[in-house]
Amino acid sequence: MDFTYLYEPYEDLVKKADEVFAEVKKQYPECVTCQPHCADCCHAVFGLFLIEAVFLRIFFDRLDDTEKEDVLSRAKLAEQQMEQLNKKLNLLKDDDEKMTYLMASEKIRCPLLNDSNECILYAHRPITCRVYGIPVAIQEKAHICPKAQFQKGQDYPFFNLDIVYRELYSLSKELLKQVESRDINDASLLVSVAHVVKTPVDRLINEGFATT
Repeated sequence: MDFTYLYEPYEDLVKKADEVFAEVKKQYPECVTCQPHCADCCHAVFGLFLIEAVFLRIFFDRLDDTEKEDVLSRAKLAEQQMEQLNKKLNLLKDDDEKMTYLMASEKIRCPLLNDSNECILYAHRPITCRVYGIPVAIQEKAHICPKAQFQKGQDYPFFNLDIVYRELYSLSKELLKQVESRDINDASLLVSVAHVVKTPVDRLINEGFATT
């Protein structure tokens, strides 16, 4: 399967995210508090669209065996914690507000975060990771890193993740069009980083996955 034609539009989205982050940091250096080894964003709970999952897995495959083993060990723990979180979410399935709060407040360590609090695939990290330290909009609601110094009641530029999510959904759908056995509506499904690192690219594309 050749999906290399999707490289460029995906990388364009990544580039735009990096540019917005850099511009906000330039305008408000006192508010963006991201520093090396600060790993608050690496404990946030979020899912990846298929196109992101595939690209991340490609670069994971290029790690050496020792690094892979360490990541897979951490992924096992992360999946156990996700199972516990999903149980809590199921109890709140009729209350969107409480579910959103729980997702935002829960902390699960990303398996790509090593013992030195460094992302071993930092150059290839998902877009959500790239914009964590600046104001973002998700489902038309503002979200800000708890360590950032942006003040309530003031207007700041923000990164609209809803627009990016639509683009990622579109790219994921384009990828699934090449797979006869897959429903293109599966492009809306999200997958955890822990699932990505333990699942080969061909299985990610051909077999599908449940939201995790």
